[in-house]
Amino acid sequence: MNTLINTSDLCTQTDVFCSLLDQSLFYEAHEALEALWFEHRFEKCDEIRLVRAYINAAVSFELIKRGRPKAALKPWGFFQKHFELIQKVPQVHQVFYELIYKKIFETSKKIS
Repeated sequence: MNTLINTSDLCTQTDVFCSLLDQSLFYEAHEALEALWFEHRFEKCDEIRLVRAYINAAVSFELIKRGRPKAALKPWGFFQKHFELIQKVPQVHQVFYELIYKKIFETSKKIS
């Protein structure tokens, strides 16, 4: 299975994203993954949708941080609807997406 996202870039941005979540820098975390997603945003593939779902999780965290929990429900719903796409991405990238998912889950428990 081919991938649109460069593996080296994904590795780097995974580390950045997870580190930013640890620091509660959710907007910046969203930006880290958006760097991967933006170029391919019009592609109709599971991997791009999964990256967008992870971006939406960070957006949801940022909205909660800003005291807007109701507004956070929509991006969180998008994340929940699409996180299972992890099983459909290229196997070479699954480890990165699993790390991101784990960090999102840990963060959601921490801020709720």
